[in-house]
Amino acid sequence: MALSPTFSPPVCFKKNTTFSPNTPKFHKPTTKTPTQTLSAIPPISTAADLSAVAVPFDGTTLAVIGGGSVAALAAVLSLTDPERRRQLQAEEVGGGDKEVVKEYFNNSGFQRWKKIYGETDDVNKVQLDIRLGHSKTVENVMKMLTDERSLEGVTVCDAGCGTGCLSIPLAKQGAIVTASDISAAMVAEAEKQAREELLSGKDDGLPAPVMPKFEVKDLESLDGKYHTVVCLDVLIHYPQSKADGMIAHLASLAEKRLILSFAPKTFYYDLLKRVGELFPGPSKATRAYLHAEADVERALQKVGWRIRKRGLITTQFYFAKLVEAVPA
Repeated sequence: MALSPTFSPPVCFKKNTTFSPNTPKFHKPTTKTPTQTLSAIPPISTAADLSAVAVPFDGTTLAVIGGGSVAALAAVLSLTDPERRRQLQAEEVGGGDKEVVKEYFNNSGFQRWKKIYGETDDVNKVQLDIRLGHSKTVENVMKMLTDERSLEGVTVCDAGCGTGCLSIPLAKQGAIVTASDISAAMVAEAEKQAREELLSGKDDGLPAPVMPKFEVKDLESLDGKYHTVVCLDVLIHYPQSKADGMIAHLASLAEKRLILSFAPKTFYYDLLKRVGELFPGPSKATRAYLHAEADVERALQKVGWRIRKRGLITTQFYFAKLVEAVPA
């Protein structure tokens, strides 16, 4: 995964944690680097689904919104009703947020995110930028995991595996991976890509990597014990009241380490999320929940875990808070 020096280092971590700019090359997606400099304060992307917006706001436009303009925009947003659209989605699939997420990622959402996570050139500017952001997240998680020791024989749970962007490089490094997703379509695609990359064209002089075990499961259904549990960009589908329980459950599966990424909740990002909800595009998207870092840390502390590393990964249309937690 080649990244331009423009984005180096890809994420800034606190507590004396640094990443080398010479990060090893991991699993696709590869991407053509955008030529413009990315904004330091990007608009939201993950579930507000700005990839479907015909004319997206650019970073410059959003950066120049003054205090009075922000207040005016907030007033306009207060008159909109994205909740009604979400309610209609839930009624159509006969359930709540989880059923909406499952239906979306098995249908139109699968097609969209398969393109974003893949290598096709058939993506727009926003989707290409989201691809870059997600690639940076995967790259830095791999750096986290390989900094201290080899992954050979280490058991890892990839909770919310998508198309296998993390599971496959983990397996290439020798990890014993259990990967799951709520979407059967995502799991099928992940397994297909894993077979293509792990079981074909392998070096004869090297031991064959162990195929990840892929399962169709939501977070609540996960069980077992693993050295490390990783959950990337999934908490955005859970309100904080449910996210606390999910964090506690994921921590109960991990023996040594838990890595989470989530969309951080600030006034600015919350406002931008609501802007995105005004433009749902031709395909319906899932509801996006932002989480304050303090709330995530409190949920971890409640079950006896502490954050050891933390950082923020941003591009113009993607941002994620990344934390690594260990038993306190």
